[in-house]
Amino acid sequence: MENLLDKETVKRVKQELEKFNKSYKVQILDQSARTALDASKALSCKVGAIVKSLLIKTDDTFVLCLISGDKRCSLNKLKKITGKKDVCMANAESVKTLTGFTIGGVSPIGLNNKIEIMIDNQLSRFKDIYAAAGHPNAIFKSLAWVNTCTFTLLL
Repeated sequence: MENLLDKETVKRVKQELEKFNKSYKVQILDQSARTALDASKALSCKVGAIVKSLLIKTDDTFVLCLISGDKRCSLNKLKKITGKKDVCMANAESVKTLTGFTIGGVSPIGLNNKIEIMIDNQLSRFKDIYAAAGHPNAIFKSLAWVNTCTFTLLL
């Protein structure tokens, strides 16, 4: 699994982490963290501490929603927050094209394109949170990256 650190997608996340704080590291897991439940089992943490990165299509644009692993993304709430009428999950092709990552490894940093990001305020319940790092077996741990960025919080 060590060669995963050489994958372009994982390297991109690693570079962004190092720009922010050189002490943050990408961790390679022996088992898949493709789902929040899988990741929580692999890390022996609460499923809510896992960040689900969900790309949502809204009318003519996209939003990346960072959701606590034990919560669901409410498309109706997103309609109200964004004022958009057509809100749905993006398909796998759009996820890959816009983020540069495949589903199961979508990182909230190192995105290929500039995408509006909304964060579930339920993630603030945890001292440490874990997000995908460009591959289903790669994660990074932090809370500081959430607190230092200006994002819209989901209610």
